[in-house]
Amino acid sequence: MSATFGGRSGRQGRISEWLRGRRAGRPLDETPDAAGREALLLAAAAAGLPLAPAAYPSGYRCSCDRVGCPTPARHPVSFAWQTQSTTDRAQVERWARHQPEANFITATGMVHDVLDVPLSAGRQALERLLAAGVEVGPVAESESEAEDGRLLFFTHTRGTPEDEDEWWPCELDCHPETMDEHPGLRWHCRGSYVLVPPARLPGDVAVHWVRGPEHPLPDPLSLLEILTDECARHAAGEPDDAAWPQHG
Repeated sequence: MSATFGGRSGRQGRISEWLRGRRAGRPLDETPDAAGREALLLAAAAAGLPLAPAAYPSGYRCSCDRVGCPTPARHPVSFAWQTQSTTDRAQVERWARHQPEANFITATGMVHDVLDVPLSAGRQALERLLAAGVEVGPVAESESEAEDGRLLFFTHTRGTPEDEDEWWPCELDCHPETMDEHPGLRWHCRGSYVLVPPARLPGDVAVHWVRGPEHPLPDPLSLLEILTDECARHAAGEPDDAAWPQHG
């Protein structure tokens, strides 16, 4: 499911209404049945996103055996996830059917990267990008009743630069020298992964598509200025331009 907008001029009101409606309405893949789950995973694989099985919630804990797992239901189940990740339809079908509770991750830095931002900043950025006519690709939302929800913007990978210094770190907000420039922004590239919808997290939290994988992947640099701007506003505690409905 996706939204189609009219002409570029005078679109701001319609975009705002649509985006707010997405929060009030049913997510693209809220609580899908087995067939719906498999169809969504196959659509992601068909779009070129390499997938591998991940852990899933067991109550408020993780399905893995690790005591006090720091990322419950968010990590791959195999240490070989980078080589295991695939877009092969038959393999994804087998995984989906034989592991009906499993979440799935998609490995970044092969075909795509992911720009991962705080939820409120991401919503504002998405509205601005669409209003400006910027091509936005797939976008996933990791819900949260707390303040730590995230919005994930899927983009083309930056490739493999000859100069290793050209690589961006996967978490631009982790180091003092990058926190001021890119507050709250994580760039998932080589050696990283994110959950791909549909996914479930402890506490009845979902990861779902806001814009599905049928949207072409954009150049990450075309999104970066607005994303970093909204992340800076979010970090500074500036109010949002639009009021978003709260989860009921």
